[in-house]
Amino acid sequence: MESRDPNFYRHLRNEFSDARRWLGRSVVLLYAALAGLMVVCITLLANLCFGLFARMVSAAPWLALLWTPALTALIAWLTRRFFPRASGSGIPQVIAALHPVVEPRQRKWFVSLRLSAAKTALTALGFLAGLSIGREGPSVQVAAGVMAHASRWFRKRPNAVSPHALLVAGGAAGIAAAFNAPLAGVVFAIEELSRQMESRYSVVIVACIVLAGLIGVSVFGNGAYFGVIRVPPLGWGALLPGLVVALACGFAGGLFAKLLIASLSGRSRDRLTPLRQRHPVLFAAGIGLVIALLGLASHGQTSGSGVEAVRELLDGRVHAVTPLFGPLKFLATWLSAWSGVPGGLFSPSLAVGAGIGYDVSLLFGDPLNTALIAMGMAGFLAAVTQAPLTAFIIVMEMIDGRAMVLSLMAVALIAASISRAISRPLYHTLAGFLLTQLRAEQQADAALLSGQEEVVAEPPEPASAAASPESATPPPAPPSP
Repeated sequence: MESRDPNFYRHLRNEFSDARRWLGRSVVLLYAALAGLMVVCITLLANLCFGLFARMVSAAPWLALLWTPALTALIAWLTRRFFPRASGSGIPQVIAALHPVVEPRQRKWFVSLRLSAAKTALTALGFLAGLSIGREGPSVQVAAGVMAHASRWFRKRPNAVSPHALLVAGGAAGIAAAFNAPLAGVVFAIEELSRQMESRYSVVIVACIVLAGLIGVSVFGNGAYFGVIRVPPLGWGALLPGLVVALACGFAGGLFAKLLIASLSGRSRDRLTPLRQRHPVLFAAGIGLVIALLGLASHGQTSGSGVEAVRELLDGRVHAVTPLFGPLKFLATWLSAWSGVPGGLFSPSLAVGAGIGYDVSLLFGDPLNTALIAMGMAGFLAAVTQAPLTAFIIVMEMIDGRAMVLSLMAVALIAASISRAISRPLYHTLAGFLLTQLRAEQQADAALLSGQEEVVAEPPEPASAAASPESATPPPAPPSP
């Protein structure tokens, strides 16, 4: 009988005898569970608030014309006044925090427990206002902020889990818990957040995804997000409609990303950008009024994340959704992001893609509508994020669509390729703007500090020199910015 490796028991004994290592692992898992609970909280609050809005407008639809602008203006004011880093999706903030130029003490500029709490509350208010936003992007920033707080337990341990790995784990756990899509969380960590994962931290990241996902499953159940869809057999007849969906989603998603980059960067040459910069709260109120009008035109289908409309389409209840749902949801989502309020893009993008797939199905007949709707969801999300792997895996897990893996993958790759020819990557470009703002603030602070030091160091001017302009020395030049 073959003898065992004598080092086996020694390695096993060393593994279980290192109390500090197990303490560190316990801390990471505890924070992962807390991140999952925060995602559950943002989900419950968003559902509660949007339910209140839906009941209000169902009783009196015209109230949205007053309620949505007023609450949008309030959210914009609160965000700009107290939590400017909580605006938008939240994914660009996590990408910026992971950038090598950001020092450890500067990460709280983008992710922190304070920002996580603010993001949760402000996103819920956005749903209460009836804006076209999602909760998945905010869940990424919320979970990353929780995991970033865990790094303070490892400051004096050279071999501990790195802050970079904790942030990646938090962001991936946010996606996994929000969509009940653990595979999508892993792929999102590689494709969108880190672009590469250190092998020694891969177990930590996967463990955080699993634990945060289990927290969500324990509350919301383990079913697919949109249920199990029934897809008819896909033959050669589906090739042309599927190609049309891929092309339409690629162009629409690229245009959507380009519009968002131009709108949120403040570098657009349109006439509304100066108004947004001078009067951001008034601008947000005007945007809220337009969103309310779009909601009335679509019978409320453009409000919120659009999940209910997508479920109706996937269930075959196409008569309940207007053919203009896709274009109207496109406009409502873009305007909601332009207003500057916190809110994500994942769920609204899936809804826009479903609307595009539904419109294409009207051109080619009903038998393929469910398959084309799912293809549209993957295609538009891939075009907006330019992350095709994440997009098609999210849709596959959300609809339990293993039978459509190749179709979803092909549409996502085509749409993302078209989008790259139209627009720069959305999240990474917005993260670059955040880093530019950080550098500008650092330079301003350094210039202010330098000016204060010069004023303090300058000796008092003699009375005779002050009385004689000829003998007075000129003041020092101001420091360069």
